[in-house]
This record gives sequence, C-alpha cells and structure tokens, in this order.
Amino acid sequence: MESYEYFKDLAIILIAAKLMGLGAKKLKAPQVVGQIAAGVLIGPSVLGWVGQTDFILVMAEVGVVLLMFSAGLETNLRDLVKTGPVALSIACAGVLVPLVSGWALYGCFFGFAPFGSDEFFRGVFIGTIMTATSVSITVQALRELGHLKGKIGTVIVSSAIIDDVIGIIVLTFVIGFKSADAKPLEVVIKTLLFIVFSVAVGFGIYLLFKFLDKRSFHHRRIPIFGLALCFVMAFCAERFFGIADITGAYVAGIILCNLRDAEYIAGKMDISSYMMFGPVFFASIGLKTSFEGFTMQLLWFSLAFAVVAMAAKVVGCGLMAKAWRFNTRDSLKCGVGMMTRGEVALIVAQKGLAVGMVEPKYFTSVILLILLSSIASPIILKLLYRGEDKPDHAHPSGAHPDLDETEEVYAEA
Repeated sequence: MESYEYFKDLAIILIAAKLMGLGAKKLKAPQVVGQIAAGVLIGPSVLGWVGQTDFILVMAEVGVVLLMFSAGLETNLRDLVKTGPVALSIACAGVLVPLVSGWALYGCFFGFAPFGSDEFFRGVFIGTIMTATSVSITVQALRELGHLKGKIGTVIVSSAIIDDVIGIIVLTFVIGFKSADAKPLEVVIKTLLFIVFSVAVGFGIYLLFKFLDKRSFHHRRIPIFGLALCFVMAFCAERFFGIADITGAYVAGIILCNLRDAEYIAGKMDISSYMMFGPVFFASIGLKTSFEGFTMQLLWFSLAFAVVAMAAKVVGCGLMAKAWRFNTRDSLKCGVGMMTRGEVALIVAQKGLAVGMVEPKYFTSVILLILLSSIASPIILKLLYRGEDKPDHAHPSGAHPDLDETEEVYAEA
C-alpha cells in the first residue's frame, strides 16, 4: 500500500466518524456510538472504503492510550484510594462470573468435556475472553455525560484497571496448560514489580513535574513532557512487565493528576484525541467487524456469547456493588460500565489463536461482542444517569452550550 493512501483513509474515517457522531448526538445517543457505526459502514463488512491496515491499527492504539492517559489525569487520587477495596472486589467478581459463564455457555453448545482435556480448556478460554474489560468507551461516554469524575465513574475506571491485571493473570494461567513456555508465576511477579515500579518511579517523576510546574505554570512544555511520560509508561508496561499499554498510560495520568496543571495537560490531550486519534480508535472497532463465513450455529453461538458476556459483567459487578451497599441504580451503572469489550478482548482472542486454544471462526463472535457492548453500554449509561446533576464542572464561563467537552477545549485553543 502506498503511503499516500493513508491520507485518504484518515480523511474518510474522520469525516464519517464526525458526521455519524453528530447524527448520534441528534438522536440523544453518545457520539462514540456514531463513530463505531461509522467504522462498520465504511469498513469491509459494508462499503469497503477503508480496511484494517497496520497504520490504522497503530493510530487506533495511540488513540486509546491517549484516552486512558486523560482518564488518569482526570482521576481524583483520593477517591481512587478510597474506592480501592470496592474496586478490587468488583473487579474480582467481574472476572469470576464471566469466566464461569463462558465455560458453561461453550459446554451448552458443544458439550461438557472432562477436566484436563483440550475441549475443557477451550471452554475455559472462551470464558477468559469474556473476562476482558475495555473501559475506554465507558470513559468517553461518562465524560460526555459529565460523570467521569464522580464516585461511580471513579469506581468503574479503577475496577476496569484492576480487572485488566487480573485478566492477564487468568490468561497466563489458562495458556500455561497449553504452552510449556508460559510461566504463570513469572507473570504474577512481573505484575507486582510493575506496581512497585509505578509507586517508586512515579513518586520521583511527580516531584520532578511538580518542580517544573512551579517554574513553567501553564507552559506548553508541561503537556509535551506529560505526553512523553504517557508513552514511556505504556512502553514499559508492555515491554518489561507484560501489562497492557493502556494500564501504563492510565498510571502515567495518575502520577500527574495532582499537579496544578493537570487540567491544562488533560485539555491539550483532548485536542489531539478529539481531532484525530479518538475518532480513529472508535471507528477502528467498527472496521474490525466482518460477517463472512457465518453458519447458523455460529450465529446463534455468537449472539448467545455476546448476551451472556454482557449479562455476566452486569450481574457479577452489579451484585458486588450492591454488596457494598450501593443503591440499585448505582449498582447497575457499575455493571453496565464494566460490560464493554474492546482491544483487550481482541488481544486475548489473538493470543488464544496463536497457541491453538480457539479456532479462527470464534474471532467473529468476539467482534460481535465488542460491537454490541460498545454500542449498548453508552446508551444504557445515558438512561441510568438521566436527571442527575453532573459532578464534572468542565465548562468554563462563556463556553458554547452546544459544544461537547472536547470541542470546548478545542474552541478555547
């Protein structure tokens, strides 16, 4: 593919994502729903104008990293610490219930195999795919609704980050039965080392940025250095600790969230995300969708897979939130906010394909789950938050009332 073809793809994605995002907004749905639908429309499954190229995949990865960095910057660290035990228990329930549900679903369709057989672990791996949570779409939806910084928003984001770590440990243990190269204990140690690394190095970096913040308050060099930190943490998480890059990016945001310039940095990140990387990421979810090679059995399994996977998160996380004495509405918000799947589910599925734990035909089921959960979660959250006051006060005096948050930042810039 010639390099200049990339510009055409970017232009099509940005125009389609913006127009369909505005259409979704007119229908009172979050804009991310329209952006995902735009990806389906222009992708291989419908019009075929844009395909899944390595360039688009990289751009989408940068988009989700920036989104999670911004989420970290906008996190209230005191609330994060306060919700620690709650988030941990919700994340554990959000892994256990889908894991068992996925294994049971596979058994209902293809038979319950004896423990230790390849079919048994194939069923367990189907459940492992269900455990993955992608909070990126929920973060964007909560931001649009003005509830990202609220108590429930903080719990959801914190739970999703912990869920990611637990999911990686579960994945490694399951693959360990298939591949002699996998070392579950090593992954546990690396995860603990990443936590130690984040605390120790993060504190030193925070002091350095605090010093720079005093000398160069509201200077553009601070967001530039912050962006570099985001990419370094994302790289270190993946390269040295085996943790998802989005976790490293979120930790980078947490490190800087208590700076005086935290909102200023987040505003600069939102401009890049809103203009290019965000739409490319959300549209890329739709681009991955393909309905070729579907049999009726696979169709019914895929639909059941998507429904069970979403319901398992709502039930597991929602019931655990209820156990912590959240009211019913807030418990549902936690469950619905955790039910989105995205790049993490795709990574898990791809690793399973690489070691032969699942067949390629099940990949389409994962795409359907990602698509349905990514569309359903923002819409349901909007309904659950209807009529509530917004805790996020991100609208400066004089901002245009019809602009969304990222548009306001861009307008100011």
